[in-house]
Amino acid sequence: MASPDQCGRGRGFNTNGSAEEANIQPPDLKKVLVLKKADWLRIADETNEVNKERERLREAAKQREELHLHSKEMVKKWSHTVLGQRKKKLEAKKVREQMEEEKRKQMDLEEANYREQKRKEAVKKAEMQLYYQTDRVKGLHSALLLTEVLKEREAQIELKQQTKSATKKVEKEILEKIKTREDEAMKQQEEKTLQKRHERRVFTEDLKNQIKENELTREQQELKEKQKDREEIQRLYELHQSQQRTAAERQVMHKRNIKKACMEHLEQRDHLRKIEAQKQKTEEEQRKLFLTAKQKMTKLRKEKDKEIIREAQDRREMILNKLVVTQQQQTLHEEQRTAKAAEELDARQALLHLEQQQKKAVMLKSITDHREIIRKEKEMRSKISEQKTLEETMSKMEADRIFAEMKQQEAKKKGEENEKLKQFIIAQMAEKQARDQHEMTEDRKYGEINAQLIAEEEKNFQEYSQQVIDAAAEKKKNVFPLNKAARRGIKAGDSSTFRGVQPTYLVQDETGTPMPRYVTCTTENIKKLHEAADIHEAKRRLGFTWS
Repeated sequence: MASPDQCGRGRGFNTNGSAEEANIQPPDLKKVLVLKKADWLRIADETNEVNKERERLREAAKQREELHLHSKEMVKKWSHTVLGQRKKKLEAKKVREQMEEEKRKQMDLEEANYREQKRKEAVKKAEMQLYYQTDRVKGLHSALLLTEVLKEREAQIELKQQTKSATKKVEKEILEKIKTREDEAMKQQEEKTLQKRHERRVFTEDLKNQIKENELTREQQELKEKQKDREEIQRLYELHQSQQRTAAERQVMHKRNIKKACMEHLEQRDHLRKIEAQKQKTEEEQRKLFLTAKQKMTKLRKEKDKEIIREAQDRREMILNKLVVTQQQQTLHEEQRTAKAAEELDARQALLHLEQQQKKAVMLKSITDHREIIRKEKEMRSKISEQKTLEETMSKMEADRIFAEMKQQEAKKKGEENEKLKQFIIAQMAEKQARDQHEMTEDRKYGEINAQLIAEEEKNFQEYSQQVIDAAAEKKKNVFPLNKAARRGIKAGDSSTFRGVQPTYLVQDETGTPMPRYVTCTTENIKKLHEAADIHEAKRRLGFTWS
């Protein structure tokens, strides 16, 4: 980067200052840099944003582009150039790809036609196989097989007759040769028989000797085995006896233990019974003592009561006697004292009566107050009870009203639901009747189409059977089974047709007989029961009798 001195300014020069300050401070000539003209022009161009090199390069590129375009225009039609050869190769490649595409399209078309032809052949083959699976064609093929069998049978019979007539002469020679061979064989057989008898006799004698030796050996072996068995039996018997003795001793010991346990149990039970009896006896004695003491106490109480009564009577009699004596003695001054006592008694009685009246008044007042309080409480309870009863009655009446309204709403809702159900059932029955009518129409149309298909199948079958019969007649076969199969046909069930196959309802047994189609009064009644012609009659029959 250039310094300020190199750019033509002194060190103390201020760019923000004025020209007078520059004149006052002149630059140092030793530090001033003198530029060349080219550098000065370059700096001036950069300052003026002029880029001659860029302009030159742009002009050169433009000239090259023009020369290139001119050259392309000149060599466009040259054939020996690289571009021309490339263009020819591209055009040839394009033509070749078009030809290959045409070939591929042609091959695809041929492949599609071939597949379509194969598909048609497969469909035709499948239809023929289905046609061959029908009952009538199977019957016709069975008849054709029968004709083949009959033809083969006739050929076999003819061959058998020819063979029989041709072999009659040969049979005599063969019989003579066979007889001669049989005679020689008989002689050889007799010789072999004699030889075998001799060999059998020798073998029998050897076998008898071997049997005798084997019997002796077996007898000795049996004796040894019997001795061993006898010893084993003796050992087992002794072992059994010892086991029985041991078992008997064990059983005796077991019985003794059981008896001992039983005796101990009985002794314990007797001891418990004695303890229980002693306890009961003690309780009985205590009860008796208690009863005796109670009776004594009762007797003493009665005697004491009698004594108290007697003492009271004696004291009363003594008092009466004393009173009589005292009364007799105090007769004179009794009147005064009696009068005084009577006055005191009257005063005392009056005071007592007044106190009693006051107490009675207080008591009556308290009773009255209590009764008033009770009455008020009773009235309050009665009012509360009446209020509760009234509220309960009102709530019951309100509940009854709500219940009645709910019942009325439920009845109304039920009536509306019944009406909706009625309309729904009527609509369903009408829809069912329309559907049944439509199904009957469809069945009728289906029957017509089925009849046409059956007629067409019958025509095809007759043509096919006639071809088979003609071919069999040309081969001089028996065509009676074929005529019978072509004339008979198989029709059972509802005679419906499904892609050339007529269903046959057969008996489920070894015969496989086709079942007939019956239409009786019972079937008609069942049909009437399940298919109603009149909607109103059906509603009455089902019980839908709403008003």
